[in-house]
Amino acid sequence: MSQTVSVWLVVAAAFCAANLPFVSQRLLLVLARPQPKSFGLRLAELLVYYLLVGALGLWLEYRAGQIAPQGWEFYAITVALFITLAFPGFVYRYLLKHAH
Repeated sequence: MSQTVSVWLVVAAAFCAANLPFVSQRLLLVLARPQPKSFGLRLAELLVYYLLVGALGLWLEYRAGQIAPQGWEFYAITVALFITLAFPGFVYRYLLKHAH
């Protein structure tokens, strides 16, 4: 797999994973909940998905060669990007009117 494909794979996985907490009522897509998830639980789930996508990116980087060391700036930018990618799911869950 080329590096370009790896980068786009991580971006696509990040977009999907960032929106999952807002489009699914199940906890981590597995555990059914009797009541709707709270916003805090959705943020915790977003953090878990961020870590999973980061692990995917780290694994792809390991397969491509040496893993580059990263500073705090890298993680600040990737968290901000992940939250930005979650915006469509947030809009769907909290800003659009749904028929109940």
